[in-house]
Amino acid sequence: MEQEPEREPRRIREGYLVKKGSMFSSWKPMWVVLSEDGIEYFKKKTDSSPKGMIPLKGSSLTSPCQDFGKRMFVVKLATAKQQDHFFQASHLEERDAWVKDLKKAIQCIERGKRFSRKSTRKSIKLPSSINLGALYLSMKDPDKGIREMKLEKDKKIFNHCFTGSCVIDWLLSNNSIRNRQEGLVLASALMNEGYLQPAGDASKSAAEGLAETNFLDHEDAFYYFGHRRKNWKVRKFVLREDPAYIHYYDPAGGEEPLGAIHLRGCVVTAVEDNPNGKKNEVEGNLFEIITANEVHYLLQAATSAERTEWIKAIQLVARTGK
Repeated sequence: MEQEPEREPRRIREGYLVKKGSMFSSWKPMWVVLSEDGIEYFKKKTDSSPKGMIPLKGSSLTSPCQDFGKRMFVVKLATAKQQDHFFQASHLEERDAWVKDLKKAIQCIERGKRFSRKSTRKSIKLPSSINLGALYLSMKDPDKGIREMKLEKDKKIFNHCFTGSCVIDWLLSNNSIRNRQEGLVLASALMNEGYLQPAGDASKSAAEGLAETNFLDHEDAFYYFGHRRKNWKVRKFVLREDPAYIHYYDPAGGEEPLGAIHLRGCVVTAVEDNPNGKKNEVEGNLFEIITANEVHYLLQAATSAERTEWIKAIQLVARTGK
């Protein structure tokens, strides 16, 4: 009887992610390929041999992973041999797509099934018309918004806080959602954008399991609003592919650039907060460019969608520009 040839694992998803080095704390862009039984990552998309391989059998996934402070959209993949690998997506939708496929691939291995994208479950998605920034301002309204309180838990006092269930209750009363399940999705989006911040160990620990739990709709988890920050300078930015630079100008006019950021070989990622402390802080939609010679630039987009567009465009130029 002729033996059937062994089936080659099918590719599920591929694309650039920022990976934390295993020996050093540097984060570098890698071309990542997810197949049915593992992950391969390459320095460049065109490389024929990978820099590393990660088996999925016996692995576990943590998302969002909040081990790295200012870095958003990080996923932790822990292998059966207790090796931790960290990947960062450029935006929320990209991270969630990778997490969905990774979880399903791991489950399929555990159950001895083939990976399939077909599903009978209906996912709850936010309407595209929702403006998180405007919603945040409504939530902070001193008269009609969420009431900030002085709360106590485990002998600790938390000022200007509110409970997770207060958030969902307010969204319902404001007709922003139809049910509490939709409220969890919307509150999670607000938290991912930094509009809501966990206060205390309970909410921070619960945030680790954001995709699995209803922690945002909870009386024992406390949250506070992100703070508006001041004293940043508005600049006009022009992205160029050849050579790969961003030049920035005085928005009031002037043909000569005030400065330039060299993009070839840079890393660009979304960030949740200002890594430089309390001075000159700015709220929301931040992203960081780290140049090849490790100069850091922290920038702010006007909206979450605009930040995502900038990150994608800069990533493309950084890989293909001269």
